[in-house]
Amino acid sequence: MFGMIPFGREENSLWNYLDNMERSLFTGFGDMSQFRCDIQDKGDHYLLEAELPGFQKEDISLDLAGDSLVITARHSSETEDKQKDYVRRERKFGSFSRSFDISGIDAGAIRAAYNNGILEVTLPKRAETAPAARSIAIE
Repeated sequence: MFGMIPFGREENSLWNYLDNMERSLFTGFGDMSQFRCDIQDKGDHYLLEAELPGFQKEDISLDLAGDSLVITARHSSETEDKQKDYVRRERKFGSFSRSFDISGIDAGAIRAAYNNGILEVTLPKRAETAPAARSIAIE
């Protein structure tokens, strides 16, 4: 009685268990068109770290559009890969992109480095400008 699960499948074999584990691993990440990022406040700047494993530096672009920073990474499949006889192919090819609001950032001083699959973008904070002190004449 306890083994009866409505609309479920019995896990009687190791192969069923492994198939379900594999399915949950590859479908449990949600939207794969985006990549994971961490943003840290370092006082005078923010540090954005984006996970982009498997990309070459040339495959990644950072573009400024107004108050937005757009990070795009592109995988392309070579023509020789299309001629191989795959039994199963899980590696994705295509474009991955994210946009970030950079209002309050000194856009001219943004720096980026890519090492070991991690893109590090340094986003210096714009210096706060205090209103200039002045005297007001009374009429």
